[in-house]
Amino acid sequence: MIDRDILIQRAMENLSGDDLIIDSSIAGLIDHTLLRPDATEGDIIHLCEEAKNYGFFGVCVQPYWVPLAHRLLKYSNVKVITVCGFPDGANITDVKVQEARMANIQGADEIDMVMNIGAFKSGDFSIVVDDIKKVKRALRPGTILKVIIETPLLTEEEIIKASILAKEGGADFVKTGTGRVGAVKVRDVEVIKKAVDIPVKAAGGIRTMGFASELLKAGAERLGTSGSIRVAST
Repeated sequence: MIDRDILIQRAMENLSGDDLIIDSSIAGLIDHTLLRPDATEGDIIHLCEEAKNYGFFGVCVQPYWVPLAHRLLKYSNVKVITVCGFPDGANITDVKVQEARMANIQGADEIDMVMNIGAFKSGDFSIVVDDIKKVKRALRPGTILKVIIETPLLTEEEIIKASILAKEGGADFVKTGTGRVGAVKVRDVEVIKKAVDIPVKAAGGIRTMGFASELLKAGAERLGTSGSIRVAST
């Protein structure tokens, strides 16, 4: 295994040659995301160094990488974010609870939890709410819980209902999607904002500053993207 200090040095060398101008007002709202299953230790180190260098709000990584991200970012303002029940939301509640609790203990500041989409589509709304409530109760005070409702799979009426259930379950944010089944639409954000009075994280297919600006104008308070540098570059 390559020494971690060498990996960090390489990451900084790769960043040092950039002549980018970053819009800090947008960068500070971005969760710099790397959820690919083939991401390596070196990739995560580079992600964290980019987040510190460019002033992103946080990094969003798979649960396995939370301890590493926490070590790399603990003396910075960058938050560590991870996923729970990712990407389908179909894990049983006890599994989601344990996954979220362990990630929190290992250093995650925020949890992006996938709603039980199958239960929702089946009309089992009490199960959806209970799922969220139990995960929320498992977290340390001050930990942010975002509930991913996967808008590309929902009608507008379902987006409204799912947003209401997420808030009822104790979500601090409604997040539009995982990015695995389709891109977010500006209309998705508008519908969520009309349905509930909690913040919205838009995610999925955000690749340009123009689109990011449209989502923010529609009411999104946070953006999740793996194209963070391109999105925040002027």
